[in-house]
Amino acid sequence: KMGKFHNTIATKLDMKSSKMIGVMWEFFRNNKNREPAEMLQVDKFNPDSFNDLDPNNLSFTWFGHSSILIKIDGKVLLIDPVFSERASMFSFMGPKRFSYSNYMNVGLLPDLDAVLISHDHYDHLDYKTILKLKDKVEKFYVPLSVGAHLEKWGIPSQNIIELNWWDSTDLDSISLVFTPSRHFSGRGLNNRFSTLWGSWIIRGSNNNIFFGGDSGYFPGFKEIGEKYGPFDLAFLECGAYNENWSEIHMMPEETVQASKDLNSKLLMPIHWGKFNLALHPWKEPIQRAIEKGNQLDVKIITPQIGELVTVNKNLMTTHWWKDYQ
Repeated sequence: KMGKFHNTIATKLDMKSSKMIGVMWEFFRNNKNREPAEMLQVDKFNPDSFNDLDPNNLSFTWFGHSSILIKIDGKVLLIDPVFSERASMFSFMGPKRFSYSNYMNVGLLPDLDAVLISHDHYDHLDYKTILKLKDKVEKFYVPLSVGAHLEKWGIPSQNIIELNWWDSTDLDSISLVFTPSRHFSGRGLNNRFSTLWGSWIIRGSNNNIFFGGDSGYFPGFKEIGEKYGPFDLAFLECGAYNENWSEIHMMPEETVQASKDLNSKLLMPIHWGKFNLALHPWKEPIQRAIEKGNQLDVKIITPQIGELVTVNKNLMTTHWWKDYQ
């Protein structure tokens, strides 16, 4: 409408100036517990080990925040890869990644069949990472209008597949469906809502995955679950929340409820553990999600960052973050 994309339900983004000033003051004034006090020990990714995984099993590796590598039906998909130092339009300022013992980079990736992007915010669509990927990947699946970013960065238009909400396409035996989320888009001060945002369904021969991107809680989760569920695994955001922007980022308790709405057997909380993007302590998102999961009998998996995980074989539920301040 009027050249901009809109959420399926009314969604407020703007805070009053007085509240915005207060939030910004608190963000820069108080950094207590919002970042780890020490280096996080991260598993070093081994592409040979990933390649050796049984293609008939569903496997994945989480690189922190929302970057995930998935093997399904023998295909390798990379979702929302952000391997740069900062999730920012600037290389010298903006949210800086936490201190890791090992950082993932494009050079360590196995051969890729496709890259999927949920929306164009800097913590999900990273210019430097895409530049390194453009000669390594033939297919980029993106929301409507996000393809313009990629074309500007040198990716041929024939390698870009843009989808609207509820559009679907096939990658051999895998069905990809782009579904709604409750969020927004934009990479500058004046281009909010200029590109679409959303979530992904990845349905293989034996497994069905939901990747939520960024979203506030909304009835769409139940609708997606009814249309495309049940899911074997749901990757859902549980970090960077605040009461002042609760309509575009879920509280961890809502993350757990969204998993139930989707009718997912397993929940993997993401969008935490790498960047300081809100006022809450860095460990709080996963702690709150687990507490709510216990109350609602939702099975949550919590692998180490960089861990090779084969679903239904080595489900990682160790609370690794408890070792850190």
